[in-house]
Amino acid sequence: MQRRPRRNRKSESVRNLVEETQVSVKDLIFPLFLVDGQKKQIEVASMPGIFRFSTDLMLKEIEECMKLGIYSFDVFPAYPESLKDAVASESYNPETFYLKALREIKKQFPEVCLMSDVAMDPYSSDGHDGLVKNGKILNDETLEILGKMSLAQADAGVDILGPSDMMDGRVGYIRDLLDENGFIDTSIMSYTAKYASAFYGPFRDALDSAPKFGDKKTYQMNPANAKEALIEADLDVEEGADFLMVKPALSYLDIIKQLSDNYPLPIAAYNVSGEYSMVKAAAEKGWLDYDRSMNEILLSIKRAGAKIILTYFAKDFAKNPC
Repeated sequence: MQRRPRRNRKSESVRNLVEETQVSVKDLIFPLFLVDGQKKQIEVASMPGIFRFSTDLMLKEIEECMKLGIYSFDVFPAYPESLKDAVASESYNPETFYLKALREIKKQFPEVCLMSDVAMDPYSSDGHDGLVKNGKILNDETLEILGKMSLAQADAGVDILGPSDMMDGRVGYIRDLLDENGFIDTSIMSYTAKYASAFYGPFRDALDSAPKFGDKKTYQMNPANAKEALIEADLDVEEGADFLMVKPALSYLDIIKQLSDNYPLPIAAYNVSGEYSMVKAAAEKGWLDYDRSMNEILLSIKRAGAKIILTYFAKDFAKNPC
């Protein structure tokens, strides 16, 4: 045999020379959960090793992560039912704990890349990402609320807004509103292809934000559809998105590749809570090697074409990279 591919696998040093894909801590965004109060660090029962932090302890967590090389964070707020209403009014209250925390993070650590979540569900008494009337999710009426939320978060110093609601036209609406109000440098990472997935369960536990009725299938995408992602991506590019995101990641590696092959914008992928928790659970049972599984998952997402990975594995990966 003249050609023997195994020659390029014969030693670790040779394998390192020909390695095609590498994941760096620089590629990762670490999602964090915020709660009101002080000195609170509450583990999410369905996400071992992941915690809800009050602002004071979240600042310490961010500082610890920065020492590991993690400089990008996506902060999600967990609101009590007492602060939720049908129009998510708390989302743009300048004195709400979420906006105050975002300001404090940027004040203490101006060098970090801070991302926020734009959707009604954490603040909605209905638990949906859009405005509900007579059991129906209203698209255009929701945009005004998302716009107020986006302006408030941009004013708090957020670097990247993450519209996760999947309402039609929200990227263009938010982009125009940001530019009109002087926030021309605030980026938008659109949840371009966000699927109606079974893998979001632990996240909803962390935020107590599950829908009070029905499901999210009228606005999140059908897991059976791939071409539809191109429609969403076309619209997001036209409307001024700076990044395109696929969520979840593992069951949608083909969608990540499809967007990577067809669009020049950086592609992000959200390695979601259920994908994290199933590895944690299997590892605790001794069924999987946690570090090897984590590294293989992140490599697969990067290999599919994601430049950016939002992942709960970020801190563990920084301690033990590929």
